[in-house]
Amino acid sequence: MKKIGVGVIGVGIQGERHAAVYANNPLSKLIAVADIDGAKAERIARKYGAEVYFTDYHKLLDMDEIVAVSIATPDFLHRDPCIAAAEAGKHVLVEKPMATSVSDCQAMIDACRKAGVKLMVAFHNRWNPVFVQTKLSVTNGDLGKLVYAYARLNDTIYVPTKMLSWASRSSSLWFLGSHVIDLLLWLFEEKPIKVYGFQRGGKLKSMGIDTPDLYGYVLYFKDAIAFGENVWILPDGSPTIAEFKLELIGDKGCVYTDHSRGRSIEKITDRYIIPDTYVYYDLYGKPLGFTAECVNHFIECVAMDREPIVKGEDGLIVTKIISSILESVDRLAEIYVS
Repeated sequence: MKKIGVGVIGVGIQGERHAAVYANNPLSKLIAVADIDGAKAERIARKYGAEVYFTDYHKLLDMDEIVAVSIATPDFLHRDPCIAAAEAGKHVLVEKPMATSVSDCQAMIDACRKAGVKLMVAFHNRWNPVFVQTKLSVTNGDLGKLVYAYARLNDTIYVPTKMLSWASRSSSLWFLGSHVIDLLLWLFEEKPIKVYGFQRGGKLKSMGIDTPDLYGYVLYFKDAIAFGENVWILPDGSPTIAEFKLELIGDKGCVYTDHSRGRSIEKITDRYIIPDTYVYYDLYGKPLGFTAECVNHFIECVAMDREPIVKGEDGLIVTKIISSILESVDRLAEIYVS
């Protein structure tokens, strides 16, 4: 089978991971990368064997040998490259959140549908073995009828202050909550009727980063309730950058997960660290982990003409719910989800 030519637009942390996966997948060939930081684009291109790099992603999209692209630009900059890629006839894998407005999501879906190209949103946790097992417990009826969920995905303050240069233009709700909300929708297999949200801030703003410290929200399903929490100010001394926990309760059973602190390996030097062994890691030069499997799924769908597990419509409903939560925060009221 001929390898699928691919490109990556935006080569920050996630974009580099996409490049690494494409460079190692036998079905794909990494042709080009693009980033507004030319030095970064050159470094990633050389590291993963891309033929060329650009600071203007339109030049990448002009390459006939590129069939599919990953878009890993910041949260709020997904629309334009996605639409441009669709108009150039490229299949698209876009990082979560799909976009930070409902209108942007719909425009992306419409453009890809019009062009007849695949559109997938990278909600990695649908490939997370912990949550796949949880989903099987739901599907098999082990838990009975779901009645309650509590999910917390929090980051250390390193993420908004040092890892992301654009944190003021995003939030823990967009950056982390999109993961949680997609996970809850996937498990409950229904859209919430209404939502209620709240936020608190102070610490990040005092550091010159204009975004709340935390968001909390309640999703009201037909016969169940789910509570989500996204904090961006955990101390840097935490053993992992991210903390992800889920409690799922049904009328016949329950599941408790701790995604981030499985403790299959613990390292103690001048601090206590739990190294990553399944989100994304390197095994003798090969990228592994469920983040890599998400990207592998996309290229398999392109190569074998299959429909992705996660579609643009899944990204749209997550953005609708987050937008409703933000409206709830502003109005201090429950908001019905359209």
